[in-house]
Parts: sequence; structure tokens; C-alpha cells
Amino acid sequence: MHKRLEDAIGGTPLVQLTKLDVPDGIRLFAKLEFLNPGGSIKDRMVRFIVEDAERTGQLRPGATIVENTSGNTGAAIAMLAAARGYRAILTMPDKVSKEKQDALVALGAEIVVCPTAAAPGSPEHYVERARRLRAGLPNAFMLNQYDNPMNAEAHFRTTGPEIWSALGDSITAFVAAGSTGGTISGVGRFLRSRKPDTEIVLLDPVGSIYFKYFHHGVVDHEEIASYHVEGVGEDHLAKCMDFSVVTDVLRFDDRVAFAMCHELAAKEGLLCGGSSGANVWGALQLAQRLTPPATIVTVLPDSGVKYVSKIYNDAWLSAHGLAERSRWAA
Repeated sequence: MHKRLEDAIGGTPLVQLTKLDVPDGIRLFAKLEFLNPGGSIKDRMVRFIVEDAERTGQLRPGATIVENTSGNTGAAIAMLAAARGYRAILTMPDKVSKEKQDALVALGAEIVVCPTAAAPGSPEHYVERARRLRAGLPNAFMLNQYDNPMNAEAHFRTTGPEIWSALGDSITAFVAAGSTGGTISGVGRFLRSRKPDTEIVLLDPVGSIYFKYFHHGVVDHEEIASYHVEGVGEDHLAKCMDFSVVTDVLRFDDRVAFAMCHELAAKEGLLCGGSSGANVWGALQLAQRLTPPATIVTVLPDSGVKYVSKIYNDAWLSAHGLAERSRWAA
């Protein structure tokens, strides 16, 4: 029994995926982060930063929390703001699903929707819009999730230890897509502190800058393009992303991520968001090159319930030039 809502954050199940095309001798485990009370892995980071801000006096009674989000961080903020009596103002790109936007409003948050195509640093970019809003409000606090090292620290102290406690030194690799870099950096740092040869593989969507930055050391703005998977990839370098713990970066696109979402639903009974599909797809790519026995761990950051109007909607998929789900599930 928990006395507070936030006490239910973390301790999510770790399950083995057995119905997918995994090579003999390779085990694949997924941590079900969509079972956090706010519906995503972002609950961990938001609780960690909010509680620290309250302890240090940065977040005071009656404050307004302002943050840029792709929806899941916003949901965690809206949830804790409602429980603790804060106002929440959240900026987001317009590709965020209607389900996510409606959930934020239902929790009492105010949302500001910005053009996905807005250039980094421009007044209409959702990150810059949040910074300007915070600067103009008295008694306002911003988590600054992209550049706040406490984002990764939350996963170093919670997600990483939970995975290690379950599987220990049998872990061969951890695989996850990233945007702020909090999950991959925090979990990766913890696992490599226990077992230095653990592979930490970042997945990056076509249209994001991280793949080329990791492999060639340059930020190529010509790489920036739109894509539909939410909450992963980036158009600027987040300071929270610690490439020193990353051993490889693989690139994926919308089609393989969404196809894996449907395969997870049809074969494993897991209804997940696009980043979950990308994570499992990446884990399976890695599995093909590992020498058994090996154990790969990934996370399923959020639920497919948040994307019923998109990933799981044939009309939306068709309108965006993606395969209908009936073909994927066959």
C-alpha cells in the first residue's frame, strides 16, 4: 500500500519476450514502464527533479511548473502538479497525439502547441517557447529536462538498479531510443559501473542528429527532418545525453518502429507506443550480431493507448504513407 501517488512510481515489471524472432541462446527482456501511475517512464525523472527542487527551495508553494514536452514528461508533471497544488504550463510540438494533449488538459495543465517544423532557437520552437514563458512568470520553475543532469541521475538511482537486481551480470546489452538522453545515460552509466563491458546501444530516428553526431562527431542540420515517432531523437544536442556511456547508435525509421508495435500487440499482447516498437526492433537487430548466450534489456516507455488515433489507426497510417496494420499483423 502506498500513502502517496508518487510512491507508486518505479518497481515496474521486467518480462521476457518469447514470441518474437530472437536467435537461440539470446534472451530479450522488456521493462514495462507504461505501468507507472502517469503512464510512462518519465514519471521517474519528474518525481526526482520535483522532490529535489522542493527540498532546495527552487519549487515553492503556489509555483508554476513550465516545461517543454513530447507528452509523457508533461503527463508526469500534470499528475504531480495536481497532487501537490502547482500550476502546470506545458509546451509541445503539434505532432503530439490528441490523446496525450487531452490527458494533460484533463489533469488541469495548460498546453501550448507549437509547430513541429519550427527551427531550434526560434521563438515558436517548443523548447524556446517554454523558456520564454518561464522567464515571464513569477514563482515559476522549469525542470529543463534536456540539459538537467538530474534527469539521468534519476535513472542511475532507480531504473538501472532495478534492472541489475533482476538480471545481474547476465546482462549483455541495454538498448533504448533517446531524446533528452536521461534513460540511456542513467541506466547505461549504472550498468557499466557494475559490468564495464555492457553494450549500451542508442536508437535514433531518421531525421534526428544523434546518429551522425555519434559516428562522425558533427551536428549536421541537413539531417533534421520530420518523423512521426514521438519522444525520441532530437534537433539539437541535449546536455543530458552522455555519449561516453554509449557504445553504438543504430538508426531506425517510422515504418520499422510502428511495424514492431503491431507485432508486439499481435504476438506478445503488449500495446505500446512508437518508441517501444523502436526499442524492441533495435534489440532484435543487436541480437543478430551477439554471440550466445546473451541477455538484452530494453524499456517500453509508454502505452499504445496514447496513440490509438495514430499508430493503431489504418486511416492515419495510410494518410502518412505507412503500411496498414492488417499487413503488419499478418
